[in-house]
Order: sequence, then structure tokens, then C-alpha cells
Amino acid sequence: MAAEENTNWSQSVTGIVIREGKVLLARHTYGPGKGKLIVPGGYVKWQESPQEALKREYLEETGVEVEPVDVIGIRFNQKDWYVAFRAEYKGGRAVSDGDENSEVLWVDVKEALVREDVPDLTKKLIQSALSGKQMSHIDYKGTTRYGEYSFYGFV
Repeated sequence: MAAEENTNWSQSVTGIVIREGKVLLARHTYGPGKGKLIVPGGYVKWQESPQEALKREYLEETGVEVEPVDVIGIRFNQKDWYVAFRAEYKGGRAVSDGDENSEVLWVDVKEALVREDVPDLTKKLIQSALSGKQMSHIDYKGTTRYGEYSFYGFV
């Protein structure tokens, strides 16, 4: 199946990675975010979990390996949903993919929250990651008809 056919255009993910007081952001090259510093992320492929999608998207777009930890936000409407994770840096060197972004930067968190080239949603996601509030993964066994469930809630 071609990449386009393997994409679930109604499900997307992002993650906030903060390391040593800096957040990883990428300068987007297209669409409404063109020229802006945004958090990496993207669409979930069919048969892929949101957590797997986040790991794949970060590695593809930034060269950085991450591990999703907690859910810090969900944006949705009648058409689609977008899950935001707090994620841990696991390794790799931040580099542009030369396609979806023109540069990848570790930006001081306080600076990111006031920069004009950082969109409001990215700022809100950073603030959510810093708040200390999150939904944590809770083991849950349910039907596996459509794949294994993931449940995040307050503990």
C-alpha cells in the first residue's frame, strides 16, 4: 500500500520534548504553519498506534528518538482528532528532514513562549507539558478486535 493510502487523515499526534530547559521545535515549510516553529508530529498510519506514530514522526522529521510518556492534551472536532503527548528524549541529534521543516532547534522554553514565530497552539502545548498535569497510561485489557486499546487517565 502506498504511503498516501496507508495514512489515516483523521488521526494525528504531536509531542512536547523538553530537555535541559529547552523544547524541540521545527520550522515548518508548508501550509498554515509555514515559516513557524512548531512541535513535530503528523498523521497516524493505518494499523499504527498513536504512540508508534509519534516515535516515527519525530525520527523522520528531526532525527531524534522519543518515548511518549503522558497525554497532555487532545484537540478534536467532528472531523478529526489530535493527541498531544509529553515525550522523553531518548537519543539522536536534532536535524532538519529537508522536506517538512527547514530547521530543527532546541529553543529555551521561556523564549518559545514569547516568540512571534511560535504559534498559539504550540505555546499552549508547551504550557500543558510544563503544568505537571497529565493523563498517565493505565493498564487496561479490552477487546482487541481493532487492535490493543490504550487508556490514559488521571491517577
